[in-house]
Amino acid sequence: MSKYIITVDAGTTSERAIIFNKKGEIVNVSQREFEQFYPKPGWVEHNPLEIWETQKFTITDVLEKQGANASDIAAIGITNQRETTIVWDRKTGKAIHKAIVWQDRRTADACEVLKTVEQMDLVQHKTGLLIDAYFSASKIRWILDHVDGAQERAENGELAFGTVDSWLLWKLTGGKVHATDVSNASRTMLFNIHTLEWDEELLKMFNVPKSMLPDVKSSSEVYGHTDADLFGAEIPIAGIAGDQQSALFGQMCTEPGMVKNTYGTGCFMVMNTGDKVIKSKHKLLSTIGWQIDGKVTYALEGSIFIGGAIVQFLRDNLHFVDNAPEIEAMAKSVEDNGGVYFVPGFVGLGAPHWDQYSTGLMIGLTRGTQKGHIARAALEALALQSMEVIDTMALDSGIEQKELRVDGGASANNLLMQIQSDVTGLKIVRPEIVETTAQGAAFLAGLAVGYWQNKEEIQSLWAIDKTFEPSGVDVEDVKKNWSRAVERAKAWVA
Repeated sequence: MSKYIITVDAGTTSERAIIFNKKGEIVNVSQREFEQFYPKPGWVEHNPLEIWETQKFTITDVLEKQGANASDIAAIGITNQRETTIVWDRKTGKAIHKAIVWQDRRTADACEVLKTVEQMDLVQHKTGLLIDAYFSASKIRWILDHVDGAQERAENGELAFGTVDSWLLWKLTGGKVHATDVSNASRTMLFNIHTLEWDEELLKMFNVPKSMLPDVKSSSEVYGHTDADLFGAEIPIAGIAGDQQSALFGQMCTEPGMVKNTYGTGCFMVMNTGDKVIKSKHKLLSTIGWQIDGKVTYALEGSIFIGGAIVQFLRDNLHFVDNAPEIEAMAKSVEDNGGVYFVPGFVGLGAPHWDQYSTGLMIGLTRGTQKGHIARAALEALALQSMEVIDTMALDSGIEQKELRVDGGASANNLLMQIQSDVTGLKIVRPEIVETTAQGAAFLAGLAVGYWQNKEEIQSLWAIDKTFEPSGVDVEDVKKNWSRAVERAKAWVA
């Protein structure tokens, strides 16, 4: 049997290729950042060709680092930033416009026009989603409206749409396979999560030709093989899941009621709801977790647009710190936040507020404010946003949580994890491998090709690194003042 699985982890700011062994351990990584484009306030774009070339480099590089070749790889799994929208020419394989990123808000006004009670109910019932610029449908519509001749070319079957997983699958297979999995399809606002089909009524609402859309597959099967010229031999591509669903699987949250929170560019809390779609009454999203062996697992999700990007903002925009880990020591230099609250509404507020017109807000500054207070407020913002979502999940599901599994880069911050435990009152569990997004895709790919035999074998690989329990500190004032600050950040640019 081949020695390894490779995960292609196509993130929002970087591409990675990660090699996993039979124990589920990371044995080598290659990572490279790519350029972010901000052509107008609230607009975020990527260059699709750069995404592909960067990802191709990382795969080649990680194979070289490991001293491995294509025959050593049992399969490739793909996990990706979701909702980001790419439209390309089927003949040339070239994108007709830059990718419109999930964070992009250019279609917010168009989405507001669609928000009649009837259409909001229709969209939520069929897709589990809310009408919002976050999802792919309005982004596709924008590209077709703003690229000359695009609508006609789409109707003639000349154009293909895909989220980043589809784009990479197309490129990896030399244009032979145009497909996605159910988890990514469920984030487009065009896919019926009950029938598991592209929905004609929703396609009509957004005037998107069905011929553009990828075939929808399960999350664990062989979709195709890499072009032999890329890495020296063909490699099966056998697992695909959107990043948050992949993290849920990587955390082995395989039973209904289990919850994970990923602290990445955004924060994404996802609860396994088993074979039931829970329709949220409090602005959470019902979505597909994964499909394995024909069985669909659903989930309830709260999406926070700005999570770890708070620290990136302090580092890159304000030059507050030289590197992200410094923020923990800075926050520890003070006893509390000194009355400072930081609402990171840079691209609007996600769950449970869904305010497309909020902006960032820092409030409570005085002459006595120090860097440490702002650093503490930034970490608290991550924890308090997540607290709002988990409280809302309890309302929607009727399930009282006792444990939250955490992953992603910022979960390595012990102070943040302790704050998270204090404000939620939950036991916080951090696994030994916090790269669960990449690990989940590896598990899905490995299952499809028999590298791992079943979910029970994979479950045995998951292990705890550290747990955090509530310290008993009084956080009621912090929670109350946070809510006041959020209300002041809302509707600032409306």
